Amino acid sequence: MSSFTPPGGAVPEPPLWEQIADGALADGERLQKVLARAGFGSRRVCENLIEDGRVDVNGDVAVLGRRVNVDTDIIEVDGAPVGVLPGLVYYLLNKPEGVVTTMVDTHGRETVLDFVPSEPRVFSVGRLDIDTTGLLILTNDGQLTQFLTHPSHGVEKEYIAEVECGTNGVPNGVLRHLRDGVDLEDGMTAPAEVGQPEPGVLRIVIHEGRNRQVRRMCEEVGHPVIRLVRTRIGPLRDTKLAPGQWRELTIEEVRQLSSAVDLDGTDTVWE
Repeated sequence: MSSFTPPGGAVPEPPLWEQIADGALADGERLQKVLARAGFGSRRVCENLIEDGRVDVNGDVAVLGRRVNVDTDIIEVDGAPVGVLPGLVYYLLNKPEGVVTTMVDTHGRETVLDFVPSEPRVFSVGRLDIDTTGLLILTNDGQLTQFLTHPSHGVEKEYIAEVECGTNGVPNGVLRHLRDGVDLEDGMTAPAEVGQPEPGVLRIVIHEGRNRQVRRMCEEVGHPVIRLVRTRIGPLRDTKLAPGQWRELTIEEVRQLSSAVDLDGTDTVWE
């Protein structure tokens, strides 16, 4: 009898009778119910996802009838991690200038938590320094945050930087230097996308997340930052969100964000 090889050559789960014998299905919720609650459609639609081999649990292709522990199991759909705990929230905030990203500030300054609901308790995914404005994600989904911030994954972050320069803008040679990598005190930066839509205004896309990286890169090449705004995180962009405003991410945006995680990458992500 030929064995079933799921899409991508992944290793399938053991047969259900083996899982039952091992006690693997004794606890937890049915996988299709968990996926339906997470917004992937009706239970029948979620059953089809499982039957098509598109759902992994802890690295193994799931089979229909699988039960999962939402507290400990890592569930992926089409290779992207899925937040399945009840009560998960995902906020997108446009951080204003002068606001700190720390959860508690001993100097009494405003923090990003002052702009979003106090319950449930959330934390920021990465940081923006006090003078940098722009998009920041806050969530209570620790699993997704772990994937997004782990050094082995990569998510693009786009910035618009107004920098000091002459009337002709930043020279092309300097732009190439920024693209190829800048030697900072903590090592060479990875290649970046750098453009100059108008003199003195740079569009910079990086995959790393070192502390104050864009500011340090620009200062190192002789063009210190005057104003810095983060305009995109992975697939997430919102030009209508005013400074200080926040909104919840849609289910589709959460899926897109999860899919943006490079599970095979080697870049460090997010400050």
